[in-house]
Amino acid sequence: MRAHGLRPKTRRTFRATTDSKHSHPVAANLLDRQFTVAAPNRVWTAEITDSPRAEGWLYPAIVLDLFSCQIIGWALDATMSQQSTSRALTMAIQRQRPGPGLVHHSDRGSQFAAANQAA
Repeated sequence: MRAHGLRPKTRRTFRATTDSKHSHPVAANLLDRQFTVAAPNRVWTAEITDSPRAEGWLYPAIVLDLFSCQIIGWALDATMSQQSTSRALTMAIQRQRPGPGLVHHSDRGSQFAAANQAA
């Protein structure tokens, strides 16, 4: 296989992307696995993940409207940072202009539970 430039398909090793053992304050879980939403801009969820690329890892952070399941804010970064999650949320707020009562739900990892960051 080596002589022909072939490599076996291997499973990707698990990489933990959530650091939930941090010292930042965390918000209460208001969503509590209730994923049915009556209208747009009532509940947003957020996620950050890793994506391997030839140039290295890429970390997309997204904000999703749970009613429509559409991505309404995003940011890409070369590191898994608090700034990228903040930029994704800022984009969602500027694009959607939600009213009072919006619930923003995430896994409460360090990138989401961090102190307020300027976007």
